[in-house]
Amino acid sequence: MSEALRAHVTAVAVHLPSRYRTLDESRLKIAASGDYAPPPGFLEDLTGVRGVHVREDGENASDLAAAAACAALDEAGIRIKDIDLLLFAATATDMIEPATSHLVAVKLGACCPVFDVKNACNSFLNAMEVAASFMAAGRYRTILIACGEVGSMVTRWNVPDRQALLRALPGYTASDAGAAMVLTAAPVADGRGILDMRFISNSAAWESCTVAGGGTLHGRSVHDDHATLRVNGDLRQGAFDALPEILEAAGELLAAARAGVFVAFHQTAMPQYRDTINTLSLPEERCMPAVAGHGNCAAASLPLQLVKARETGRVAEGDVVSMIGLASGFSFGMALVRW
Repeated sequence: MSEALRAHVTAVAVHLPSRYRTLDESRLKIAASGDYAPPPGFLEDLTGVRGVHVREDGENASDLAAAAACAALDEAGIRIKDIDLLLFAATATDMIEPATSHLVAVKLGACCPVFDVKNACNSFLNAMEVAASFMAAGRYRTILIACGEVGSMVTRWNVPDRQALLRALPGYTASDAGAAMVLTAAPVADGRGILDMRFISNSAAWESCTVAGGGTLHGRSVHDDHATLRVNGDLRQGAFDALPEILEAAGELLAAARAGVFVAFHQTAMPQYRDTINTLSLPEERCMPAVAGHGNCAAASLPLQLVKARETGRVAEGDVVSMIGLASGFSFGMALVRW
């Protein structure tokens, strides 16, 4: 009988572009681009965010992902030839076809199988689920997840009035970032790795938050409403509608998450950060408001928090951490990981 295997997180890394745009700089850019000029401090007061990371000119999602992947491979002490499968997991893509994972693979010199995993801001967490399932089945032993987010592409600068600005508000906290994780198959008996995962969807809420352009609905549209990250209703309602199902299906896992050393959850702005802590009864002292200084890094948000927690000594080997994903759609996911 073969030994039971579990996905173990060997390394996690992030790549943050050196360019940084404060929200006051964004305010000035809005004022210079259209008819409406937000008052000083308006964006900061609404979002609680100081600024966002911005990619260099000509830098693509695959570049950000490849930079983070190189750092993760170095941390894991392995080379790209040791990777059995490469997954690209992000809201962003370099193009519609081929899969962005191929571009990342070329930049890393990989020759393993590759494919993309895409589910808005839960893309990275879903890629972890895919990797864990493959390892449990004995299909692959070493998997690299790479993520490249270019949130700066979905920011609306020309806004005619205050209402248009409020609809486009999520775009002003959208940040550029790369993230990567190396997972290796390890015996379940050693107690480490991804202990449990749960996913729930409330797809009826899909219209609440969109980037509508680029697909079959608005394929060639360059209209601001289609090309930017836009709130079309009460995004929180999609989460609240799904809350009873979340508590029923993931109540036990949530209780375990609250008891963990560190809780990472997807963050779009500080009001949402506080709402999530209150709604899910999370221990605030075990959370990190990364969005305040780094903005909304989309699918790179969870690995970013893990990296920062390790850098500050909040997570050590043997600790249990939880990862909670919240994504437009609406989609909820959780992972419980022993480091």
